[in-house]
Amino acid sequence: MSTTATTLRPARALPPLMQVSEAAAERLRALYAGGHEGRLLRIAVKTKGCSGMAYDLSWADAPGPGDEVVSDRGVTVLVDRKATLFLIGTTMDYEVKAMSAGFTFTNPNEKGRCGCGESFHV
Repeated sequence: MSTTATTLRPARALPPLMQVSEAAAERLRALYAGGHEGRLLRIAVKTKGCSGMAYDLSWADAPGPGDEVVSDRGVTVLVDRKATLFLIGTTMDYEVKAMSAGFTFTNPNEKGRCGCGESFHV
């Protein structure tokens, strides 16, 4: 009779679901203190555009049963649970350019974007 010992490896640390850059946190603080006081930004992914998926931002009064709560740099955002697999490791930033300003996403899961930059695929 032989006895084999099975040694379990420690689980590998998962990357955070999302991170928020300092610029994005600053913009969110301004939005939360202004016209969107008491609300939270919800990030989702929806089918759209020529590459298949697009980031979808909306406002919520409170976390819903299908939301993951992400807190980083002193701000909180919600992530639609159906989008989590597409967003793991993503950094949300806020960019101001000559003709536009808005939230941008650096997503390590993206395999490509369409020519206009509106949609992506994983």
